[in-house]
Amino acid sequence: MSFNYSTALWPHSDDAFFRDLDISPKLQYGPHCVAACLSMLTGEPQRSYIDVVNTQDPLAWSDELKKHGKKLAYCPADVRRLEFYMPELVDYDDLFLLCYYTPTDPHRILEDPDEHGWVCGSHVVILHRDRIYDPAKGEAVKADIHRCTTKHTKRVFRIVPANHERGI
Repeated sequence: MSFNYSTALWPHSDDAFFRDLDISPKLQYGPHCVAACLSMLTGEPQRSYIDVVNTQDPLAWSDELKKHGKKLAYCPADVRRLEFYMPELVDYDDLFLLCYYTPTDPHRILEDPDEHGWVCGSHVVILHRDRIYDPAKGEAVKADIHRCTTKHTKRVFRIVPANHERGI
């Protein structure tokens, strides 16, 4: 049996689901990056998601996207920095949701949770083609220069049509 060191994030490089999607950058309200990203992807107001969607539950995010013809599909990723995934992600030339840990020190990411279950901060951004839509800044920038490239990966999702065979 062979041992694999890594895998592609998506099995088919020629799939294109949302290349032509028009996204307008939005600035998040307070610490609500998930709500802001959902708002950018659906056109609904951010307030529609604040205190409604669990920020730590991607299934809840995907359920909201399904109401708008989209859903999340898990991409196999580990905790390496996003810079190691970015060339492949940009090559897919489509739509992704990138989640990363905000500390740069990997020891902070691996600490035990406090009495409330908190370990460390994280952030969610949208990658569309070669641009990162960052709700913390309310702007879109080239993916290869965005600060997320130096951060450790928490989750990577491809955004697929709601009727796609793959997804959550």
